[in-house]
Amino acid sequence: MASSTEVNRSVRRLWFGVALLAWLAAVAAGCGVIARPSEQEQAARLEQASRWGTSSVYTPARRSVGEAIGSHFGVRSDPQQPFPFSHQIHLEKELMCTDCHESVEKGPRASIPGVNTCMVCHSQIATDRPLIKQMAEMQEKGLDFAWQRVYDYPREAHVRFEHAPHIRRGVACATCHGDQKQQTVARRMVNMDMGFCINCHKEKQASNDCLTCHY
Repeated sequence: MASSTEVNRSVRRLWFGVALLAWLAAVAAGCGVIARPSEQEQAARLEQASRWGTSSVYTPARRSVGEAIGSHFGVRSDPQQPFPFSHQIHLEKELMCTDCHESVEKGPRASIPGVNTCMVCHSQIATDRPLIKQMAEMQEKGLDFAWQRVYDYPREAHVRFEHAPHIRRGVACATCHGDQKQQTVARRMVNMDMGFCINCHKEKQASNDCLTCHY
């Protein structure tokens, strides 16, 4: 039987832990965890040297305490897309993921379609719709969508993910991206952390060697 002194210590430790988590959550909220930098901002930051004059590409540094805490605890916000593309509508019309994400079977990236890809179909289909007219105007002006990435890995994870080998092994898109037929604008439905990937590799009898995914 634990003494009353030991019980009191355990209770104090528990309350200290709860208070610490609450403080971290408050700091995260106050330091901008919710607002993630855009793809363009992240690319610009990668090109900048650190204050020590070294490359910033392989540093785990964050621009704020909130961003660091958010990354550590996996806190993410839904990206705000520049155009309300509906996966649900297009998949209900029996389009395939590879119709728009053209390079997914060929290399590491799935490729995010731009205006020109969309207008291959919509130069002839639903041309009277306001959104399609807006797209046509963007194409005429040479503009493109500034899509915000939904799925990615933090730079400090040094993950080298390639779509093509997974497609060749018959891994369904929904395994990692969720059922897009149930989504309009894409949202992060699957938490692709290390445990998720390792368990999938075990199930598929794929290598779990560190260098399979990391570099």
